Amino acid sequence: MGSPPSAGHSEASADVDPADVKPADVKPAAKKKRAAKPKGAREPAADLPVARICVDLPLPHLDHPFDYLVPSDLAETAAIGTRVRVRFAGQLVDGYVLDRVANSDHAGRLAYLDRALSAEPVLSPEIARLARTVADRSAGTLADVLRLAIPPRHARAESAARRGGDVLPVDAEGRPRPATDGFGRYRAGPGYLRALAEGGSPRAVLAALPGEDWPRRIAEAVAATLASGRGAVVVVPDARDLDRVDVAMAAVLGPGRHTTLAASLGPEERYRRWLAVRRGEVLAVAGTRATAFAPVHDLGLAVIWDDGDDLHAEPRAPYCHAREVLLVRSQLAGAGLLVGGFARTAEAQLLLETGWAKPLEADREVVRAAAPRVVPVGDDRDLAADPSASAARLPTVAWRAAREALAADAPVLVQVPRRGYVPSVACSRCRQPARCTVCSGPLELRGDDSVPACRWCGHLAGGWTCPECGNRGLRASVLGARRTAEELGRAFPGVTVRTSGRDGVLATVGPGPALVIATPGAEPVAEDGYGAALLLDTWAMLTRADLRASEEALRRWSNAVALVRPARAGGRVVITADGAIPTVQALLRWDPGWHAGRELADRAELGFPPVTRIASVTGTPDAVADLLGLTELPEEAEILGPVPVPPRAGSDEELERALVRCPRSLGGALAAALRAAASVRSAHKAPNPVRIELDPLELL
Repeated sequence: MGSPPSAGHSEASADVDPADVKPADVKPAAKKKRAAKPKGAREPAADLPVARICVDLPLPHLDHPFDYLVPSDLAETAAIGTRVRVRFAGQLVDGYVLDRVANSDHAGRLAYLDRALSAEPVLSPEIARLARTVADRSAGTLADVLRLAIPPRHARAESAARRGGDVLPVDAEGRPRPATDGFGRYRAGPGYLRALAEGGSPRAVLAALPGEDWPRRIAEAVAATLASGRGAVVVVPDARDLDRVDVAMAAVLGPGRHTTLAASLGPEERYRRWLAVRRGEVLAVAGTRATAFAPVHDLGLAVIWDDGDDLHAEPRAPYCHAREVLLVRSQLAGAGLLVGGFARTAEAQLLLETGWAKPLEADREVVRAAAPRVVPVGDDRDLAADPSASAARLPTVAWRAAREALAADAPVLVQVPRRGYVPSVACSRCRQPARCTVCSGPLELRGDDSVPACRWCGHLAGGWTCPECGNRGLRASVLGARRTAEELGRAFPGVTVRTSGRDGVLATVGPGPALVIATPGAEPVAEDGYGAALLLDTWAMLTRADLRASEEALRRWSNAVALVRPARAGGRVVITADGAIPTVQALLRWDPGWHAGRELADRAELGFPPVTRIASVTGTPDAVADLLGLTELPEEAEILGPVPVPPRAGSDEELERALVRCPRSLGGALAAALRAAASVRSAHKAPNPVRIELDPLELL
């Protein structure tokens, strides 16, 4: 077992030999005269005097426990899982007590814990094991994962007694009754809930039907789990989804039987609720990606909704994905799993094809009854004769669908892929994209009479001239949500136009005629469903240089189509795309499983995740070369690149990225090799850091 550098030990408040830490060897005072103890001297605890500490330092070469002596005055406070302060290399740093043991393997002298920050055991053995496994799979450090798993301490919330009526222990007499009606439309749905209620751990991938009240389905699965006396964790992409799940869980479980965790609660309230989960006062918790680590007692079910949303990916080291965290946790805890969504990712499809999970799907007759009618039409042909509708890029079919829905007093959803006014412009003569003369960033128009400006550096380009043909005119390459709202307002005079996007996201819209222009992910829920949906500028999503472009396009379209009324109630969807495209075909038939299977087969042929494991290594050219030179890769691993990548915002530093690919079975060995190389660079204090990311969302 390791120990801090000698400098850190020399500053300890007592100088103790390892032999002295054995309780049996703690001798009573000798009869002969000896010097009195110095004032303030500390003695080791009589029972289990050695604490193994995870120090809160992100350096890879320090990613292992360190042994410290527990002074007698902290024998009760410094329990396993508590926060402590220790002196490390001359500085006081935070840490967690991972274990208490009788002896240390360290041959040198041990320093004492400086103090215990709290007697609250915030790190449970289950979460410590989960965090260690996630760190190892991600080539990261335990300290980085614990920062995600455990919220910052708030003393007032910690010391305050639990408020009456806030949360209720879910005991045998008060367990909610599971309902199976909602799952009855899915093959094996009722059986899945019965297995949860009987204490089983079924794993399933849910292909949700259009118009499905998915928050209630999740609440029903949680209710079945609580009926068996076990806990549940639910992870959703954002705060809007969390609000919907919160309402559904309150309705199904009853008041006080669950809690939610979100950054918007504020540090004190969030920590107070987290402590209620840690103390076992509540067994069901829902939240965003960090909730995957929530310390629920006796976990019986882990749920993730819309696992393809990039909000589930942690942007900080070790860049773990909530889906992967819950998969690991389900395996370690022997808990059930539910991966749900209107679309399906290749990762979820792999779970099905390997037999690790089972599908929850509806029969085709049920799908057809629930789905709206979807009509494809090309982008640039069959534009409506109305000049205003033509300016808004509306084909005749789309214009008629919107007009009919508005006439029936129903709202119409219009999904556009870009926010802003005109987020991309080009030369009006040669169609060359307009670039900033300062930083080469793309130019945009922020209003009807605005001067072109750079989206990267903000430089105004009032005198822009095309470098290819010398023309000074500009045309819109892509129209944003605000410009689309203007054009549609002219095409449908007298109709209320509302926008939902970065500047303001609407949660719901009421009944009555209205045009709702939204960017993907910001579509509000209509109380009675939308009468029609128009999916515009679809090429902007389909033609992205991204491995997941088609998967992401289908996910965004499906989430919008799911908000539309069924075809039998007049619901129509018009998508401006060629109906022969496989992604569009999957939407027309509402068959996410077929598309996911096709996507997975294509990735297997090309050797991309999730069939293989790929590590992305990004840094300066010298740093990337140094790391790869130190890495002892598995024999079957191959290095792709390195290739140049754009510099970070506000920096002109040259960066490169290399990809390291290996079979999925060797993913653990790849992560361990990269982590070992990073540890060597960290120990040698290499000047330039390298970002290591396993199976990143963006590869191209």
